[in-house]
Amino acid sequence: MMMTGLHTVADIFCVVCGSIVGWKYELAHEKNQKYKEGKSVLERYKVSGPDGSNYWISHGRHVGGSDADDV
Repeated sequence: MMMTGLHTVADIFCVVCGSIVGWKYELAHEKNQKYKEGKSVLERYKVSGPDGSNYWISHGRHVGGSDADDV
């Protein structure tokens, strides 16, 4: 249950460290909230870092992609 009503959500996590950084709306149970389905929310604090600095990853390292990338 969120402030705007009942929603089914899925966590979004960092593929490098495994931290949950947001969520994706899978299902909105109220008709006036259906526009949120399929949309994502990233928490700026968790993506930018607590001091406002950006997290940097090694550019030479593969950190994610779809399953099709592995074929």
